This record gives sequence, C-alpha cells and structure tokens, in this order.
Amino acid sequence: MKFFIDTANLEQIKEAQALGILDGVTTNPSLMAKEGITGAGNILQHYVDICNIVDGDVSAEVIATDFDGMVKEGEALAALHPQIVVKLPMIADGVKACKYFSDKGIKTNVTLVFSAGQALLAAKAGATYMSPFIGRLDDISTDGLGLISEIRHIYDNYGFETQILAASVRHTMHIMDCAKIGADVMTGPLSAIKGLLKHPLTDIGLAQFLADYKRGN
Repeated sequence: MKFFIDTANLEQIKEAQALGILDGVTTNPSLMAKEGITGAGNILQHYVDICNIVDGDVSAEVIATDFDGMVKEGEALAALHPQIVVKLPMIADGVKACKYFSDKGIKTNVTLVFSAGQALLAAKAGATYMSPFIGRLDDISTDGLGLISEIRHIYDNYGFETQILAASVRHTMHIMDCAKIGADVMTGPLSAIKGLLKHPLTDIGLAQFLADYKRGN
C-alpha cells in the first residue's frame, strides 16, 4: 500500500520523506490556507516546492466546477511539474474532464467520492486515483471502510487500473483497516503514519536492552 501525506506543511512532508516510506502528497486549497499560502501564484509555487521534496505523485486540485475551467486549470497544473496529478471533483463535468486528461496521458485524482457508483464512474473515465473520503462518512455514522471494500470488489471484478486512494484517514487504525481491505493508497496526517511506530512492548524491550548493555559495560 502506498503512503501519501495529506498536508501542505513542508516540514511535515520533509519528515515523512526522511522516514523513507513516503510515496506522495495530497493537498487542497483549505490545507494551503492553513499554512498561510494564498494567492494563485503562491499556491502554484508551493506545489512545485512540494514536488521538489518528494519522489512520488502530488495531487493539485482545480478550483473550477465547469468542464472548460477544469481543463484550463488542469493543463496549467500538469505543466508545473511531471509529478503533478490533477485533482478533479466527482461531478459530471469532473468525470468529463477526467476522461479528457486520461486520453492525454495526464494523471488524475477524482476526489469527494462517497459511493461505489461514483467510484465506478471514475474508473470508467480512466482516473489514475479515486479518493473515497472514509473519515467524512464515519462522521455521519456511515461505514467508510465498507465503501472501500465495495469498491475493491467492483474494481477487481473488471480489472480496473484506477487506484483506490483512501482519503480523510483520521488515525492509525484507519490505515491498518484500509490495508486489510486492500486500498491501494492511503492519505492522512503525519500523526497517523507515525502512530504505526508505536507499541509499548517495543519501548519496554528497547529499555531492557539498553539497561542490560549498561550493566555489562
């Protein structure tokens, strides 16, 4: 399973990259604003800065909601850097734009997916990634992980190459559950990724090893 980090914070991205397990980055205008990155020019430069840190794909989101606008913005984003993936909303024009970019060999990430039917449309349009938001479904007492399982079954039935990118991952157990179900990618905060490191028996064992070493020297 690929690990993406969902942030616009360069220091967090550098820390995840330094761990040696980072495969890519997802971000959006809200995350940019959280880091004080505003204005079209600054946002575009920040995408390039992120690409210069990581080795993998970096999803950059369009703001337009009409086909022509998405195509114009998406082409400009794709031209920024070879690692850029054009992030499109799951609406009718977003599906049309996804097909347009797929035919041109430009990577896409169809986002704000909340049903298996939407996931099927994204795959049919040739999306590189399709992002179901499991945390937001959990927030309204809907089974986000169950949706991942449904999509996995459908994609496997027909051999779709679209990768299931589990988004809105909130915590470490979300990561583990997505891995068990067979999500291709997960994107979440650095804290959730670092949570995989933690186990009390590891801490106890290491402390014992060090104590034994000191006694023997």
